[in-house]
Amino acid sequence: MSKPQTAERSRGSSARFADPGPERATTCPVEEIAQAYLSSTQGDAGIALRCAITDALSDLMEAERRARENSRLISRGFVRSTSPNW
Repeated sequence: MSKPQTAERSRGSSARFADPGPERATTCPVEEIAQAYLSSTQGDAGIALRCAITDALSDLMEAERRARENSRLISRGFVRSTSPNW
């Protein structure tokens, strides 16, 4: 199953969002994401939750892979740029 498309990702909770007024309901990325997952699973909350967790873990693993790759590139660059032994 592909990830639902949303305008932006969740940025966590903040005190400025404590009052859930009508403006928040239409602009809250968490609600947009939840609705996208529910729509993609025909309203099955259990499957939507599992899909969201799977996607989050997949994104986390990809970010960790990229971090390891970048770390290796930085290490190789450092070794290549060392001065020759005299």
